[in-house]
Amino acid sequence: MTLARRLVAEGVGTAMLLAVVVGSATMADRLAGGNQALSLLANTIATGAGLLALILMFGTISGAHFNSIVTLSEAWQGNVPRREVLPYLAAQLLGAFAGVAAAHLMFGLAPFETSTHMRAGPAMWWSEFVATFGLIGVIMGCSRSRPSLTPFAVASYITAGYWFTASSSFANPAVTLARMATSTVAGIRPADATGFIIAELLGAAAATVLFGWLYPPAPAGATVAGTVTPGEFAGSSDQGVRPPRI
Repeated sequence: MTLARRLVAEGVGTAMLLAVVVGSATMADRLAGGNQALSLLANTIATGAGLLALILMFGTISGAHFNSIVTLSEAWQGNVPRREVLPYLAAQLLGAFAGVAAAHLMFGLAPFETSTHMRAGPAMWWSEFVATFGLIGVIMGCSRSRPSLTPFAVASYITAGYWFTASSSFANPAVTLARMATSTVAGIRPADATGFIIAELLGAAAATVLFGWLYPPAPAGATVAGTVTPGEFAGSSDQGVRPPRI
């Protein structure tokens, strides 16, 4: 698959993901009548379902990262050529902002509006560390043991993360930056984004080290969408396990 096709898949996929996240949050907020639990539940279901569909749609093209930390973790493991990292990150970031604009326009809002939604403090940062640690762990563990189930595991984890973390599990620097540009309930104040991103990077690094040690290295060409089969791991031993490469 050419790099151009993979970058388009990453950009479009990330845009559609943000359209789902922001659009469903806006719709839920308008229809829930002030019931925050109901609003969050609706946003959660839409996000989990949308993410699953998007991973299945784009996984065999680009790996369906839609997430800067996934790309960085995959590059660290040697699964993504390092020369492709910056193009992937750029495609994801552009796609994320495009998705916010698309969602806003569907609801009659300006394409971009600065968020005033406060998300700060140690509890939020720890939540993002835990959310990101778990996400990378799910991706690495499933893609190295039962890759065909990875899309379902990732979507399930993100669905759960909306509820078991105080931050509602952003776990994605591109998403965090783009959500600064929405004044809906899905937003985050620009002043709070740095803390989130640092926590996400630390969580991803910790998970990449730990799960790189727990599981055998993924074969060349392995992706989030499960384009390798479990049989390719047959015969792996502890001697074949190596930590992620820096």
